[in-house]
Amino acid sequence: MAHPDLTLAALVGSRICHDLISPVGAIHNGLELIGMGGPIDTPELRLISDSVNNASARIKFFRVAFGVASSEQMIGTSEIGKVINDSYRGGRHQADWQGVGDVPRAEVQAIYLGLLCLETALPQGGMITVSGHAGRWTLAATGPRIALDPDARAALDGALPGGLRPAHVQYALLPLCLEGLGSRLHLDQTDETLILRF
Repeated sequence: MAHPDLTLAALVGSRICHDLISPVGAIHNGLELIGMGGPIDTPELRLISDSVNNASARIKFFRVAFGVASSEQMIGTSEIGKVINDSYRGGRHQADWQGVGDVPRAEVQAIYLGLLCLETALPQGGMITVSGHAGRWTLAATGPRIALDPDARAALDGALPGGLRPAHVQYALLPLCLEGLGSRLHLDQTDETLILRF
């Protein structure tokens, strides 16, 4: 059963993503209509197209990471991989989905929150690999520098420090999500590697 704080946060997340997806989709549809008159080959239209595609991918990602998650609803492994690949395409962070089988949405939420934790812990970019199946997951981040903020680290341990910044909200939500799954987080860190297991 989801923690009450996570449920309220998820309702807020679902509402925001729901309201954002329509205008982003409308811009995408507008670009398709423009493209019907010829290829989108100007730098300005390419920039708009790339930005809309990135925004759409991130909203789909955030909808699961911060939205309402059901343990009964399953998400196919190919869909998870597509959302991850689309969300991290072309940035300084790369992600590789190696999961197996369909996954309950509540577990995917934990995986996406874990990805966001590792992303912010790699200030100079890096690679994040997700592997596992059936409730046992490993998220491994490697990069030139690992920077895990002390307040963010405390949040992963279940504390809620007063100095936690909005950019680190995922660190506070991940333990609540795992509590609802009956799971616990294990963390290993070196100078160039950060691994989350649950």
